[in-house]
Amino acid sequence: MKIKGRSISKGVASGKALISKQKISFLGAVDPVTGIIMDKSLDIYGEEITNRILIFPGGKGSTVGSYVIYQLKKHGKSPCAMIVQRVDTIVAVGAIIAEIPVVDSLETDPLEDERIRDGEEVLVNGTRGYIELQ
Repeated sequence: MKIKGRSISKGVASGKALISKQKISFLGAVDPVTGIIMDKSLDIYGEEITNRILIFPGGKGSTVGSYVIYQLKKHGKSPCAMIVQRVDTIVAVGAIIAEIPVVDSLETDPLEDERIRDGEEVLVNGTRGYIELQ
């Protein structure tokens, strides 16, 4: 099943979904060296985002979050792609400089309709602006 959205950062990747229903502040919430969620208030606390399709409502917090996303990529610990309800500038810039495919504004909200389940294989086409459930 293909779901259209808006292209934010180009590229194509597939992997297993990791879903958070909470906004993420990459500065302080994610360890850029290990890729592990460190913020105990998040519903995905303790999870590793490395090579996952990170699905979440959006980013929050400091502009340094963009640099944290870049550092995740440099350490080989970044998500392979992200699906965001509504991307913010911090996440968009971080994904673009780290070359991580991102799609937002899907025609059906993956966090509301629960079409995508945690651990399910998802393809993200950030170049053409769609995702595909595999």
